[in-house]
Amino acid sequence: MASLRLFEPSPLTDPFDTMLRRFVAPMRSDRTLDDLDIRVDVVEKNGSYLVRADLPGVKKEDINVRIDGNLVQIDAETKGEKEFKGEGGKVLRSERYYGSVSRSFTLAQDVDEAKAVAKYEDGVLSLELPKKATTEAKKLEIH
Repeated sequence: MASLRLFEPSPLTDPFDTMLRRFVAPMRSDRTLDDLDIRVDVVEKNGSYLVRADLPGVKKEDINVRIDGNLVQIDAETKGEKEFKGEGGKVLRSERYYGSVSRSFTLAQDVDEAKAVAKYEDGVLSLELPKKATTEAKKLEIH
């Protein structure tokens, strides 16, 4: 849930007071899991599902993709970095975050895991998930 702040466009406000109020305004350190959400596009094309998932700031080795039938699960972890203070400085604002996030979704048809391909480039995970060949329903003769 995002927090809202009141916008005060009054031209009679003291510029120093405005600058001070902005400086001590609540920092964006109260990150939620919504901020780490994995946004996904899924397209069906030529007998495959093409998935693009945004994972900015995540290293390739910190991403796991699992496929179980028609269920796809993407897990990612962003690791925190040490605070940058410089020599004798203090942290004035820190908006970087770390943590784990997971996203699961189902597809209309099972995926052929053996032929699935995953690529990660520029913060975007691309999955090519071929559909598993289906067997047609067989009508049984009743004796």
